[in-house]
Amino acid sequence: MIGSACFALGVVPAYAAAVGPVWDSATFFLGSLFFTTAGFIQLALSGRRPPRNAWRGADAADWWAAAIQFVGTILFNVSTVTVLIVAANSPAHEFTGWRPDAWGSIAFLVSSTFALVAASRRHELWDPMARTFHGTMLNMVGSIAFGISAVGAYVYPASGDLRNLAWANLGTFVGAVCFFVAALLARRSDLAGEAKPATA
Repeated sequence: MIGSACFALGVVPAYAAAVGPVWDSATFFLGSLFFTTAGFIQLALSGRRPPRNAWRGADAADWWAAAIQFVGTILFNVSTVTVLIVAANSPAHEFTGWRPDAWGSIAFLVSSTFALVAASRRHELWDPMARTFHGTMLNMVGSIAFGISAVGAYVYPASGDLRNLAWANLGTFVGAVCFFVAALLARRSDLAGEAKPATA
């Protein structure tokens, strides 16, 4: 939730103007660190290593979703720290804040696809509450939105211009909000599970 909030906040023009390019870029980098921490926790909870049958079953899909998502978060770490370094060295540089990472966005899309498979067969998971369909769908929508932001952030080599700044900003904001709500719903599901009495 914290990582998503950082990405949603960082793309708001009023915030970026108020804090300046270095702190705006730092906001995205901080958010990416929380994404990676959450991704590592998800990977650890899915078993840390591939199930015995690594290509079939809900547990396999769940593990691949977590593993690919974790790789995507590391790619976001790299892209956000790169922009932060550019902003620190040249605050007047046009591309500060966050340059949506195409490879990280692709990893999120692939991860979300595996997560949908796991959610559709959640009764087979060792923890049936690990994937909820509404949360997984929100993550998929967020991944699509991040993909749109990456397309919008494509830089034309000839001119050096972004393809569509509005796509980049709106896609980032919508994706971050979707990830935030999905994380909130997952937290509420966890709390509801803890509140249930144990059965023999």
